[in-house]
Amino acid sequence: MTDTSARLLQLLSLLQTRREWTGPELAGRLEVSGRTVRRDIERLRELGYPVRATLGAVGGYRLEAGAAMPPLLLDDEEAVAIALGLRGAAGGAVEGIQESSVRAMVKLEQVLPERLRRRVNALHTVTMPIADPPAGPVVAPETLAVLAAACRDHERLRFRYRAKDDAETRRLAEPHSLVSAGRRWYLVAWDVEREDWRTFRVDRLDEPHPTGVRVAAPRELPAENAAAFVTRSLAAARPARSAVLVVRASAEQLADRLRVSSGEVEPIDEHSCLLRTRADSLEWTALRIAHLDLEFTVREPPELVEHLRAVAAKLLRAAGA
Repeated sequence: MTDTSARLLQLLSLLQTRREWTGPELAGRLEVSGRTVRRDIERLRELGYPVRATLGAVGGYRLEAGAAMPPLLLDDEEAVAIALGLRGAAGGAVEGIQESSVRAMVKLEQVLPERLRRRVNALHTVTMPIADPPAGPVVAPETLAVLAAACRDHERLRFRYRAKDDAETRRLAEPHSLVSAGRRWYLVAWDVEREDWRTFRVDRLDEPHPTGVRVAAPRELPAENAAAFVTRSLAAARPARSAVLVVRASAEQLADRLRVSSGEVEPIDEHSCLLRTRADSLEWTALRIAHLDLEFTVREPPELVEHLRAVAAKLLRAAGA
């Protein structure tokens, strides 16, 4: 491949990774002059790629949507990630995406080099999904696409949002990230009118519209990352139904058996630990801890002891005792 052809492919790849590039930025990444960048842009247009140029101090080059889908240039890691993502999406929580994901997956794996196909198959072989995932809300792929683009471009969004009590409000937000948790999607964003960070459930979000206003300096998220922020927000939204128990097992054993976070478990010694847990109800805590094949003692609250006695009595009746 000639240097010019290789540079054109690299230029096309850059244009596909960001919404807009300035001429000097492209020249710096390609290590060529601005004149060469302009000439290469013209070559891409001649090949049918709709590259738009804007003038002015904040002008630049943008690859726009055309009449046909242009070829995507992916490196090895991106190709493997997309192939695995499509396999996972075939059983995911996005409305109507299963069949489309399968079609796209077949097309992609058909053209994957053998070395990448082996990697994808190896990862898929050793990954065992749940046969029947729990039912849950689904979201439209078009909604996810709008939200993802706004997060990428730091563009303000307007949308309708339905709260847990079904109250509807209009929101103006600066999107930060999308987070997938189980079968639910969450949008982490700065709520402009409330002047605070918020976590929005995407299945309760309707009619997202980009405003065209881009945030020059995105705000710093008050957490290590978006996933940590969502985890913290969900925990804060739960009712304050906490319980403290002494479990006859090491902290490592309990964390592995009960799938709890490190912040919920406090080691006492090699054979026991303290479990601090929160749940929507003490009834659920009683069922959860009773299912655990470990000895334990309730420290607080006293109501949890009553729930455990009720569960024990029900089980005895079911066993005919």
